[in-house]
Amino acid sequence: MSLIISEAVRAGAPAGQAPSTNPPVPDLKFEISDLKPAAGPPPADFETALRRSQDFLLSQQKPEGYWIGELIVDSTLVSDTVVFYHWWGKVDAAWERKAVNHIFSMQLTDGGWNIYPNGPAEVNATIKAYLALKLAGVAVTDPRMLKAREMAASLGGVPRMNTFSKLYLALIGLVEWHHVPVIPCEVILLGKWFHVNFHDMSNWTRSMLVPLAIINHFKPTRLLEDGVNLDELYPNGKWELNEPLRPRYFDFGWRNFFLWLNRLHRLAEWVQRLGLHPFRAVALRRAESWMLERFEGSDGLCAIFPAMLNAVIALKALGYADDHPQVLRAHRELVKLQHETADSVRIEPCFSPVWDTAIVEICLRESGVSADHPKIKRAAEWLLDKEIRTKGDWQFKNPTDAEPSGWVFEFNNKWNPDVDDTAMVLLALRLIPTDNPKRRDECFRRALKWMMTFQCRDGGWAAFDKDCTKSILEKVPFADHNAMLDPECADITARILELLGSEGWDVKHPQIQRALAYLRAQQEPDGSWYGRWGVNYIYGTWQVARGLRTLGLDMTEPWLLRARDWLENVQHPDGGWGERCNTYDDPVFKARGPSTASQTAWAVMGLLAFDDPHRPSVRRGIEYLSRTQNTDGSWSEDEITGTGFPKVFYLKYDMYRNAWPLLALGTYKKLLCRETGRGVR
Repeated sequence: MSLIISEAVRAGAPAGQAPSTNPPVPDLKFEISDLKPAAGPPPADFETALRRSQDFLLSQQKPEGYWIGELIVDSTLVSDTVVFYHWWGKVDAAWERKAVNHIFSMQLTDGGWNIYPNGPAEVNATIKAYLALKLAGVAVTDPRMLKAREMAASLGGVPRMNTFSKLYLALIGLVEWHHVPVIPCEVILLGKWFHVNFHDMSNWTRSMLVPLAIINHFKPTRLLEDGVNLDELYPNGKWELNEPLRPRYFDFGWRNFFLWLNRLHRLAEWVQRLGLHPFRAVALRRAESWMLERFEGSDGLCAIFPAMLNAVIALKALGYADDHPQVLRAHRELVKLQHETADSVRIEPCFSPVWDTAIVEICLRESGVSADHPKIKRAAEWLLDKEIRTKGDWQFKNPTDAEPSGWVFEFNNKWNPDVDDTAMVLLALRLIPTDNPKRRDECFRRALKWMMTFQCRDGGWAAFDKDCTKSILEKVPFADHNAMLDPECADITARILELLGSEGWDVKHPQIQRALAYLRAQQEPDGSWYGRWGVNYIYGTWQVARGLRTLGLDMTEPWLLRARDWLENVQHPDGGWGERCNTYDDPVFKARGPSTASQTAWAVMGLLAFDDPHRPSVRRGIEYLSRTQNTDGSWSEDEITGTGFPKVFYLKYDMYRNAWPLLALGTYKKLLCRETGRGVR
């Protein structure tokens, strides 16, 4: 199949743009021939594994019709909550004891805390945990605390923490406010008339920033009565806190420009105390109104932990009483994220019922479960009920005439339907002839049309917004959470192409051609693709291969065969695949983590996109999944394979380990059945 793509794109980069400079993965220590035993019949036990997996997932459905797995994260959410309750003056001793147990349970042998399993100690996570334990009354002479103190200092101490972490320290008087970049409320007043405006920031950054701007204005410091401090965590002295915000003379870069602007904001705050700041009162009212408006129809602000926590603090800074309905509601939604046991408490960053339900529906149907199964039909109705029919914050970047639609990740978050969840739900709905097909079909057409309007200028799709890519925003002083933008990515783009291929769209359609050009430009020299929302190159490569196969491309084209060869080159001797979050820091670590069920499933599906279920690499992958399955039909997986913000925040989607292997087994069986002319059931 010929594609109308420029020669520059065929070379791996769009015209006028240099190709990717990421180094190819070095040769592994084993040869491909070591991984390829002679091909034989399909593994005898793979159908048993498939049936067990189906039964297990069906047993996990909630009575309402949805599936949900826990989102497991690092210790920072519990640490932040301990600090928050000390700031609020509402410390529950029994709850805090459980928090201490949880934090200590995640301490590394070197004394620090990491942000993904088996990763190195990280400065923000380590100092947050150390502070929370000190606030909870753990003695600084406790051997665990001594090791934590030593590790925190070796990581650079408080001066190396990011802006949002330092802001929480400012709330309890452990750093001065002038050590935290100004987050001006006036940013919410910047509309499209300004080149860089409020809506050029990512969806999640806006939700965190608005309450933080309110907090930054009022500076509601509450000094601790017990005199806890972090003075021991300044290895070179507190003067280092000034360095990140000190502008340089004769430096004409954007970063330095924003540092000077930060000083100007400081001057404006001083002027404001004299009553001469012309826009601050208006901006504060707008920020408060924006925040309260987005409480409605959502399980807390943006339904994610950082925004929800910041919102409670902002309400208190604005003067809301503890028993005010808005404070009670905001705090109640925050508490819902907690999982409290007799001895411990852990916190999820949000809930994932829509995402998990759509994935499980796809896995069950593709593996042969009947569309008439009552649990399948119940889930379909639940998903249809979750469609969002109102205009959300997406309309500012994408003022389309298309009828509002879409789905979110969480239970309720009406302001923020996203492209990725919508694509996954549509992939599920197309497999399910409900009792009301007219409703399903109308919903499908509406959502598909809405989703297609989000294609970005370069042909890709992003998660929440359209063309949210102004890199100048990454230079502002408070942009060190690595999530100011919402760039388009290969994994979401490929998932949309998978959907369009499933629906029979012509590959010559202009939007598909632009998307293909984008994917060609994003391919790494070794044949892989970067995965934005899953770890990492295995995730990206699988999704692209599956999407393009469903679209009907000729999978023998050299650029696609490079992807197949890369997947086979990184298969482990045990037959599985694995990759850790350190690949976001340095791609030299591509596919070098321990084998996992979810990543093995992705790789197997990537290889199956080339229509040869008898390849030895595929057989070995299927054998790995069959061999490692638990007797109840589940799989065990300790590694994190989900991505929040690369290099900053990762999530273990606990549903992944049990859902994706079933889709791999089901895809494998369908290919075998196609060869023999049999149906999948």
